[in-house]
Amino acid sequence: MAAAESPGPAAGPGGPRGAAEADAAGMGLTDLPGELLELILCCDVLGAADIGRVSCTCRRLREACQPRGKVWRERFRLRWPSLLKYYSHTDGVSWLEEYKARHNAGLEAQRIVASFSKRFFSEHVPCDGFSDIETLGCPSHFFEDELMCILNMEGRKGLTWKYYAKKILYFLRQQNILKNLKEYLQRPTDRQSFLEGAVLIDQYCNPLSDICLKSVQAQVDDITDKVRKVLRTKNPRHPSLASKAGEVLIPEVELQRQVLDAMNCVLYEQLKYKGNELDYYNSLNSYIHQVLIRRTGIPISLSVLYLTIARQLGVKLEPVNFPSHFLLRWCQGKEGSTDIFDYTYIDAFGKGKQLTVKECEYLIGHHVTEEFYGVVTSKEVLQRMVGNLLNLGKRESTDQSYQLLRDSLDLYLAMYPDNVQHLMLQARLYFHLGIWPEKVLDILQHIQALDPSQHGAVGYLVQHTLEHIERRKEEVGPEVKHRSDEKHKEVCFSIGLIMKHKRYGYNCVIYGWDPACMMGHEWIRNMNVHSLPHGPHQPFYNVLVEDGSCRYAAQENLEYNSEPREIPHPDIGRYFSEFTGIYYVPNTELEIRYPEDLELTRATVQKIYSSGKE
Repeated sequence: MAAAESPGPAAGPGGPRGAAEADAAGMGLTDLPGELLELILCCDVLGAADIGRVSCTCRRLREACQPRGKVWRERFRLRWPSLLKYYSHTDGVSWLEEYKARHNAGLEAQRIVASFSKRFFSEHVPCDGFSDIETLGCPSHFFEDELMCILNMEGRKGLTWKYYAKKILYFLRQQNILKNLKEYLQRPTDRQSFLEGAVLIDQYCNPLSDICLKSVQAQVDDITDKVRKVLRTKNPRHPSLASKAGEVLIPEVELQRQVLDAMNCVLYEQLKYKGNELDYYNSLNSYIHQVLIRRTGIPISLSVLYLTIARQLGVKLEPVNFPSHFLLRWCQGKEGSTDIFDYTYIDAFGKGKQLTVKECEYLIGHHVTEEFYGVVTSKEVLQRMVGNLLNLGKRESTDQSYQLLRDSLDLYLAMYPDNVQHLMLQARLYFHLGIWPEKVLDILQHIQALDPSQHGAVGYLVQHTLEHIERRKEEVGPEVKHRSDEKHKEVCFSIGLIMKHKRYGYNCVIYGWDPACMMGHEWIRNMNVHSLPHGPHQPFYNVLVEDGSCRYAAQENLEYNSEPREIPHPDIGRYFSEFTGIYYVPNTELEIRYPEDLELTRATVQKIYSSGKE
């Protein structure tokens, strides 16, 4: 990633091309009117260094390029247009200083990203791996902007930089979202918007997506306006059409009914919103921005949308934590009634159908006690939303990093930090993944303090976690594998080659190899390796598979891919710096471990694919 051009003055004769042309016409640049001079200096062909040199030539040009003036503001805008949203008031801003600060933040971000591969190639980035990022001496949005610049680099190069920039950005944004969530939970309940809570969960699980409450609210407002248009045709004098509708609740049940009828017409007939019965367990159904894009969801996400629109139109609906199927309730009797028969229950998943108590039981197929018809708080709504994501995270099989499970555990423990069951699940998850052993010990210590009866499970995990830490301390350095060694003579393939599995047909890229199977006896037995003609006594390859998994494949099961293409694996940048269109180029750390492979990969590609073209 090329560094941003330094804005400081530089030595050397001559100025920008515009000055030379002005002199040729018999007029100096300083003789031009102020507005025309500014227009020339704001031209996008000039760089920051050009402006720095111009400002050193004379007093007139120094004044034209003053730090708080239009020229440096335009230079900042041209270089980093997305950052202008952070300046609500531009008067008094020193754009030269802002330019320098953003430039330096970019250099710092590049330095940190470049260091991550060497520091963390052999392990997941540890909890304290981000400590130097948390103490940045520059505005965080400048640092994040540089990370986004790295991620948006065109082409198939810089894969390792992009890999670690993504991890750092993921961490930074999640930390900020957690702070916002904790602030949200500390507010009085009447200031906890259900929509805002849903957006915070969405943001945390999708920190690299452009999701903000303002944008989501604008989409909800657009739906609300459509409902008003329908309502106007039915009742031109309806109070929900007033400019301050939503600030005051509508007391008359019949007027409320008209709102709900109009909402059902717009949501389910015009916009075709529906419950996602065919793909119910897709995590996208839980993310409010995806519900708005795809117009489908699960009961709780559709209920949050439905409830929000109703309240903006002056109708008070309340969330009901009904088992297996989230509902809303609409009061038909005295406000605040504790009689469950004074309410009509609304199924947002079922196109806004209005249900009686008995019909609610038919919906789930069994009788429930009155407590399940009660209203719940915004925190309890979030708890159920996160609980749904937790269950989905446990079900995932292709995502070997268990990112959804990790994210949903973070959210749950942000709301309930002393929940022993989920703390234990988090400790076991990190232990299973072999990451963050120091954090595992901290979690286990917290569990022991909360519930001493857990000492058996805690003791087992503590013992094995300490063993893991000791093994890591004993590691002396990376194992280097030379193809020229006699023991490696049977290894036919090299890292970076795009391969195809003969039996299962998946496409993959090799990122490591062993001269023979290095797995334990149990794995060899479970995978039925002895049924292979060459059994475990043949080279085995670590491969990244297109479905996002990592596998260990026998040499006899792999063949060259006749149509090599990119492998969309989340860890590709951990091992490779570039995709050439035919093979992957190992990054510095992987090449240290396999120093002779790249040359063989290039020779193989030349032989296999060049001869094929001929």
